[in-house]
Amino acid sequence: MIICVLLERFELAVAAGGRARLLAEPAALAPEPGRELFIGEVSQAAEAFGIHAGMRMGEALARCPRLALVPPDPMGVAEAWERALTRLESIGAAVESLRPGEACFEADGLRRLHDRTLPEGSLTTTMHPAESMRGVLEATRKVLAGARIGLGPTRFCAMVAAAGTRARRPAQVVGAQDLAPREVALLRRRAEVAELVESLERLGIRTLGALAALPRAAVADRFGRPGLLAHDLACGRDAPLRPRRPGELLRESLELPESGSGEQLGRALGLLIDRLLARRERRGRTLRAVVLCARLVEGGTWRERVVFREALADAQRMRLALGQRLALLPAPADTLLLMVERFGPPHPEARALFDDDGAAQRDERLREAVRQARAAAGPYAALRVLEIDPDSRVPERRAVLTPFEGGSGP
Repeated sequence: MIICVLLERFELAVAAGGRARLLAEPAALAPEPGRELFIGEVSQAAEAFGIHAGMRMGEALARCPRLALVPPDPMGVAEAWERALTRLESIGAAVESLRPGEACFEADGLRRLHDRTLPEGSLTTTMHPAESMRGVLEATRKVLAGARIGLGPTRFCAMVAAAGTRARRPAQVVGAQDLAPREVALLRRRAEVAELVESLERLGIRTLGALAALPRAAVADRFGRPGLLAHDLACGRDAPLRPRRPGELLRESLELPESGSGEQLGRALGLLIDRLLARRERRGRTLRAVVLCARLVEGGTWRERVVFREALADAQRMRLALGQRLALLPAPADTLLLMVERFGPPHPEARALFDDDGAAQRDERLREAVRQARAAAGPYAALRVLEIDPDSRVPERRAVLTPFEGGSGP
């Protein structure tokens, strides 16, 4: 059984600084600077005007001229959602998160951990799923107060159950047979098929049951791969969960003395990369994916996720890749942040330096470093400690500094 935890309008709540403003007036997340003009999450008051996430801003303002557009805060959303996922993982859940505010995890393996009062044969009896998951549900509510919780055999069924319940109410259970009367608009919660909802409604397909009743070949011919996925979801089929790997939070930030832009941002980015690669916690590993964030002077934040074509540990190549994304910054920034999202394998050259087989390579690099230091700073740039009289009571007689001879080798 899969549990879905849903925090409605999470991004809008973080950007607005609380939920009081959401209940007062129609509000929606404004489009991110430099992106297409589609609004983000909307408040409950805005939904009464027929406004939904992903709608064009012009159409949304035409339906509700007094719609309040809240500047997005992707940096704050990412940090707040990471804290929420960490709390879920603290109860033993292997969490998959498709978007901020929605998380799913497999709960069968957690029943014995959180409910020791279950009878011995309860795992194989016909107990109601919500009753058998009582301990897991209580632990989930404890770490995420105010969340909507639903159960189902698949990810989509659990999400439909969570969307149909209310916070602080008993969790609902939705099976594949319960999807038929549900609205097809629920597909908007899956980014892969969200664009199909409007087309399906124009064709008169209002429920998931009507979509599931269509021939699969006809759906594939009309909508392609997204249509096949939507048809599978309506029939109660979904892909297995892919839980994320709880990673180490490795980040570096830099406050800019003035509103940074242009060359100043490039130098700040290079400094952040050097600091990140020098962190001891990296342990010689390469970086596969990083997140570049900025806090803008005019208010709001900017966030860009970068996945390298191959795992990198080269500062120059990282500057080239991240510098192109930094050019997309919509406004001057006063804080720049670089965070590792996913590590790659250990760097092959770094691993060779510490292997027994890399001794010759290590000595050659040491000699080359000494030659370069002497060429830049003179013959006394590289010295070594030579013990003269270790037992002497005078510290100055125990050892002396002499020129390092290793750099003069072949």
